[in-house]
Amino acid sequence: MHGLYLLWWVQEKGVPPAIVAATLAAGDVVLAALEVPTGWFADRFGHRVSLIVGSVAQVTGILVFWLGQGAGGLLLATLLVALGDAFRSGADQALLYRSCVALDREAAFRTIEATTRAIELVALVGLILAGGAIVDAWGFGIGWLIETVVCATGLTIALAMVEPPGSNDEPAPEATTRQIGAGTCAVRQRSGKVTDLIPLIVPASLLGSAASAALFLAQTAGGSNPARLSMLVAIVTCAEAAGSMLAAHVAAGRRSQIGLAGLGAIVMMAAFTLPAAFTPAVVTLSFLFGVAYPLRAAAIQRLAADRMRARAASTASAFDKAFTALGLVCAGLLPRRL
Repeated sequence: MHGLYLLWWVQEKGVPPAIVAATLAAGDVVLAALEVPTGWFADRFGHRVSLIVGSVAQVTGILVFWLGQGAGGLLLATLLVALGDAFRSGADQALLYRSCVALDREAAFRTIEATTRAIELVALVGLILAGGAIVDAWGFGIGWLIETVVCATGLTIALAMVEPPGSNDEPAPEATTRQIGAGTCAVRQRSGKVTDLIPLIVPASLLGSAASAALFLAQTAGGSNPARLSMLVAIVTCAEAAGSMLAAHVAAGRRSQIGLAGLGAIVMMAAFTLPAAFTPAVVTLSFLFGVAYPLRAAAIQRLAADRMRARAASTASAFDKAFTALGLVCAGLLPRRL
């Protein structure tokens, strides 16, 4: 039902578009504000517990989206979904990393994270198209029923997960090497402060902001038709998925993040210097962000201490949202000449 809930509340429920837009914006603000507190909750009470709480909130929010009435129902549903997203954000990466470590497959985390993100992006396109077809054929009621079942399935999966034991063996301050799987990798000192990871977090956030702003400019440029825009969004999503697949074979670290952000800056300059290159630049920026995101996730989990894994990942997500919002504001102020 991604995207279709706008039609649901405006056309079926009769909520004014301005109220819908303001409520959804409020949900984004709440989600960004809850990222760090819910990350602390996950690190304190368990990443599996946080996933379960988030999944319960998600299912409840979808039910309110379906059955709620008026602006109050929309606001409650939006806040519940934002709460669910916040509790799951960061906890999923932390639980996956700790599970890989417990199975002596730490080196596999980057590959799993990159591959699942690519699958998620491609599946999102398919589910959006399927949702539209379902609603068109059988109505919103069946669409919301299937959406609820899908979310309940996620809750069932969260309940079936196992919380790995905590790690008490923090590495020594000096960098050492140890065997992981079939290869040898460097083990750096674990960071006990989220602020230590900010230089690692920011480059991908800037890259994601540039990708979102460029796509917004492409979508709002004059002369675009709906079919072309839909195709562009699909291509951009697939490009990001392709980038995530490539990330499974690229070394994770601060240098790779800075390098990808630098490439993004070059692409942006080329896009504004050569208008004919703007659309390819939109696709390229999404591809670069697709590479950067899972690499950053792997680097954060490798460097973060167990007691702050979810908090570190949630902080990265909060930075992404803040920079994306700033990028969209800047894009909205630019003249449409492309």
